[in-house]
Amino acid sequence: MIPPKDEPLWSDIALRMLMNTVSHPIEYAKVLIQIGYEPIPPRPTTTLFGQPALALPNVFQYVRYIKNVDGFTGCYRGLIPKLCAYTMSAVAFEKTSKSIKFKDEPSKEIYDCDLEESQKHKKYIYEFIRDLISRMIGIIVSHPLDVIALRMMAQFVGGETKYKYIINLISFVEVYKENGIMGYYAGLLPRLIGNAAVLMLVSSSTYAIDKYIISDRELKPYAVSTIRFIATTITYPFLVVSHCMAINNCGLIAGLPPQMPIYNSWLDCWSHLSATNQLKRGNSLLWRYYTGPQVIINGKPIPINKYNFHLQSTT
Repeated sequence: MIPPKDEPLWSDIALRMLMNTVSHPIEYAKVLIQIGYEPIPPRPTTTLFGQPALALPNVFQYVRYIKNVDGFTGCYRGLIPKLCAYTMSAVAFEKTSKSIKFKDEPSKEIYDCDLEESQKHKKYIYEFIRDLISRMIGIIVSHPLDVIALRMMAQFVGGETKYKYIINLISFVEVYKENGIMGYYAGLLPRLIGNAAVLMLVSSSTYAIDKYIISDRELKPYAVSTIRFIATTITYPFLVVSHCMAINNCGLIAGLPPQMPIYNSWLDCWSHLSATNQLKRGNSLLWRYYTGPQVIINGKPIPINKYNFHLQSTT
């Protein structure tokens, strides 16, 4: 295997920031779905198997609703702190990765096919440790900005403007006023666990595939991409819990009853979302179904009132 050439860090960051900007309205709608905000009532429908169900609006209908309420620029709430967070995370990851060195690590200039099996195994272990530490540090240093971005988006639920500016530090002050120092790291632990689990699943599976299954170099990138998708899907509940905890009890309507219970810890949040079958909300963006408590009236499923939907106009 030919070692890949290092691409310029800043060109990678610029490209990713462009992609984040273009996709931000969809990610914004996804965040609102993850924290449990459903402004459009579900409509009765049937599944592919003919079972009665309640269909929720897909992500594009959700984005259109946001645009109708807030206008085009409103679809970009939280974008600036989100881009700043990504930049900080990428730089921290790169600098940390380059600074971590192991005394007996095989040289990166040596092809994998030229390494003995024990050296190849050692190389995979060291790369995993380096990536894990770098990823964790990147997340930790950028998490306060992610919290601000999430709270800016969550303000849509109640129409607040508490978290509005980042350049003049007002948003940082608001986080401290509401939750103290720990507010900057609300939702951090489940996020770290989820990212570590993804990295571990991808790294171990890639090593196993490389060693036992696929020898064709051209097929390996596709296999790794598939593994990453599966790992991200498996660990998705950690992302939902992290986003909920980032806004829980932060002074915004979105993080307070009746919109959201006040959780004692992220495990409490996980337990509640699991009990109400909400750990996967936002995972499917095109075909979404209401999975909360419901009753059947005249053959039609109706959501139980305690899980109220916000009956605003969708036109």
